[in-house]
Amino acid sequence: MKGFLFDENLPSQFKFVPTLPVTHATALGTQLEDSKIWAFAKQNDLVIVSKDADFSDRVMLAVPPPRVVHPVFGNLRRTAYHAYLASVWPKIESLIKHRKWVRVFLDRIESVS
Repeated sequence: MKGFLFDENLPSQFKFVPTLPVTHATALGTQLEDSKIWAFAKQNDLVIVSKDADFSDRVMLAVPPPRVVHPVFGNLRRTAYHAYLASVWPKIESLIKHRKWVRVFLDRIESVS
């Protein structure tokens, strides 16, 4: 795992610093198809971070998949979003090293090997 690829449906800037580099999908072009994001992440050993459930579904079928972090805590005000993600990001990074999928809720974090 060499970094994170944040999908277009997530902010491009945040108020915490992941331990690995972050690429935002908009740096690759606008309105990219999921298959292109998937291929880029797989080719570059990046973890996809997306609110799009399609990636979570796809990760269960692909071998080996790119890893996926799926925030499913709905829409929050920007300040609350950044604060919450910053508070759970160390746990997310710890889990995603050994899991292919991490789903983040407001009250819990789930993962699958």
